[in-house]
Amino acid sequence: MLIYLLSAVFTLFALPYFVLSIVGFLAPLIVFVYKFYHKILLNKETCIDYIPAKKLIAFIFTIHGYIWHSYEIVNFENIPETGAALIIYYHAALPLDYYYLISHCYLFKNRHLRTIADRFLFKIPVFNIFMDVMKASPGSVELCTQMLKEGKIVAIAPGGVREAMFSRNYNLIWNNRIGFAKVAIAAKVPIIPVFTVNIREAYRTISFGEKLFQKLYEITKFPVVPIYGGFPVKLKTVIGTPIEFESDLTAEQLAMKTAEAIKALIKEHQTIPGSIIDATLERFTVKSKNYC
Repeated sequence: MLIYLLSAVFTLFALPYFVLSIVGFLAPLIVFVYKFYHKILLNKETCIDYIPAKKLIAFIFTIHGYIWHSYEIVNFENIPETGAALIIYYHAALPLDYYYLISHCYLFKNRHLRTIADRFLFKIPVFNIFMDVMKASPGSVELCTQMLKEGKIVAIAPGGVREAMFSRNYNLIWNNRIGFAKVAIAAKVPIIPVFTVNIREAYRTISFGEKLFQKLYEITKFPVVPIYGGFPVKLKTVIGTPIEFESDLTAEQLAMKTAEAIKALIKEHQTIPGSIIDATLERFTVKSKNYC
């Protein structure tokens, strides 16, 4: 009996890292194979666009989301076919929902989201190459503004790793970050609020020892809280109504307005406290009429 219990516990904690290994090693492997094919077999040294590799990676994520989480997107039309926009989203413990969203935008809208990611990701061997190919960057106000002025879609999770590790019951942990609002104002682009239903039921962080983990994070700036889960719950990404640019709004006001928009999505669509069992059963209910 003890062996079965230990096996179950091990599986719960191992699954998230197995998924991370897919993201961290399979995706870069695809990039490496394509690079080898392009440069060695085709004898082309420059101008590698990686488009076939990107499409294959996006297809893998799309299939994984559909099979494991019955993934869908509501109000997908709120992401523009052309032109710039700033996506602001809630950061999950393991943000697979965001990878699914990136994949759908790339495959079905031919839009490549420019992701602003935490700096620690670029320090991981091999994975940093994948991040570069997927157009992710640590970002700055200047860089984000430039990309938006060029007509690109930029995506930011203001809560970052801190929100991923320490958010309970879907509370936002932005710590008064307003850089994204400054970017939106400087580029004069709309902000699109995004939230994924049940994402905290799919993967969770342990709740005990939180103060110790917070201290460790402040020292290391590395995600130190163990993740468990991999539960096949229903995931549904809701794309909120775009918050249009208003010249009279300050960065503080726009940041607050964006936070309230995401909180409204959470209040409308998410059951709190969340239930893994209920979230799994949602897979067998009727889908929204407006989904991708």
